[in-house]
Amino acid sequence: MEFTLGADEVVRRIKQLQSSGGSTSKKQVKQSDPELMRNALFYFPSWDHALKNADQL
Repeated sequence: MEFTLGADEVVRRIKQLQSSGGSTSKKQVKQSDPELMRNALFYFPSWDHALKNADQL
C-alpha cells in the first residue's frame, strides 16, 4: 500500500475539513476521502488520535 500524504499534510487536510464545516466522522471521511483516512491511520494509532492532533496545532 502506498502512502501519499505526510503526517503534516494529513493534519492540514483534517483542519481544512473542520474549518469548511465538513463532517469528520470516521464513516463519512472513509467514504468521501479514503486517501485521507488511509494515511491518517498510517501515521496515527486511530482516527480519533488524528483529530486530536489536528485540534492541538
